Amino acid sequence: MANKKQTAAEELRSLDNEALLSKISDEEMRLKRLKFSHAVNPIENPLAIKIMRREIARMKTESRKRVLGF
Repeated sequence: MANKKQTAAEELRSLDNEALLSKISDEEMRLKRLKFSHAVNPIENPLAIKIMRREIARMKTESRKRVLGF
């Protein structure tokens, strides 16, 4: 499992700034749709919302690191 996280982090680092920002906005829209569909009709795996939120947070963290110069 640790290897999967490393690959996801490396994937985020390999993206340029514009691609990372567009990916963040796409994932945020997917999260909104998922939350809405869950409110209307319970989804099969409600933990998907939690997982998606964490992925968005990882992407935002990488974006912020780039702004700060780390």
